Amino acid sequence: MEKIDLNNKTILVTGSAGFIGSNLVKRLFKDVRGATIVGIDNVNDYYDVSLKEYRLQELDKAKPEDVKYVFVKGDIADKATIDGIFEQYKPAVVVNLAAQAGVRYSITNPDAYIQSNLIGFYNILEACRNYPVEHLVYASSSSVYGSNKKVPYSTEDKVDNPVSLYAATKKSNELMAHAYSKLYNIPSTGLRFFTVYGPAGRPDMAYFGFTNKLVKGDTIQIFNYGNCMRDFTFVDDIVEGVVRIMQGAPEKKQGDDGLPLPPYAVYNIGNNSPENLLNFVDILQQELIRAKVLPEDYDFDAHKKLVPMQPGDVPTTYADTSALERDFGFKPSTTLRDGLRAFAEWYSEFYK
Repeated sequence: MEKIDLNNKTILVTGSAGFIGSNLVKRLFKDVRGATIVGIDNVNDYYDVSLKEYRLQELDKAKPEDVKYVFVKGDIADKATIDGIFEQYKPAVVVNLAAQAGVRYSITNPDAYIQSNLIGFYNILEACRNYPVEHLVYASSSSVYGSNKKVPYSTEDKVDNPVSLYAATKKSNELMAHAYSKLYNIPSTGLRFFTVYGPAGRPDMAYFGFTNKLVKGDTIQIFNYGNCMRDFTFVDDIVEGVVRIMQGAPEKKQGDDGLPLPPYAVYNIGNNSPENLLNFVDILQQELIRAKVLPEDYDFDAHKKLVPMQPGDVPTTYADTSALERDFGFKPSTTLRDGLRAFAEWYSEFYK
């Protein structure tokens, strides 16, 4: 593994107004000295834009003196924009987090996924080829495992049976990155994230959507009659994993054919301890009462409905994180209660 010192480097983070992207930039502000950090995001309205603007404002406040920070409002699917950024800033490390997220939305709005996740990622790969980078790190997803029966999910497993277009685009990203790693010797690492949650997260995720509905007195639907297991991973653990992996690029080596062996890796970042959806809802409601988001006497049973599974969803996600532990000495460990407490306290503050 090639060690990369992030200090004094130029780092490009795509999707920097997003949930993981903004938290990553904030963390880089804390850890990295003398760097230039370039963020790009199209700030689309897939969910409440005020949340994205809030995250960007938080970044403006957090920027330290000795880091140059540039935010570009633009779309990675626009080739000229991406080429322009690479030409001007020549990033050494690229973290591609910009993507159209969400399984259900990919059923109703497939265009967005092809634009952002395929064309956008292709533009990033082409730019990495033309302006050589030391390390490309990109977001994949636990959804690539489809309805694999074997758990925990290992990066050694075959993942050729996606059950949503979203999952298919993420698997495609891994295949495209592999081809570019092989052809052009670009060190690339894909990260399969497992159900990321936390303060200022995505409102289309269950914990946030449930909270919004409960506050309004609406009924929440619990899919598969509550028989879903999810490997919930707190955003700080995800960011810790990303920062460590950014600093360790797969090594460049020659193969017997005289061509590069692809400097390519894929890791799971998950909590390695799936939680039952009903247990998750139970902890969430306790923390929402504790943070005074909901009153003490809230009648949860009256606002809960158990419903069947929906298309594109899977019953279980469960990360095997042994490779991450082996190579980077890290295993996510934030408990669901601690994570949901942080979310509930933020929610109470933000929507006061």
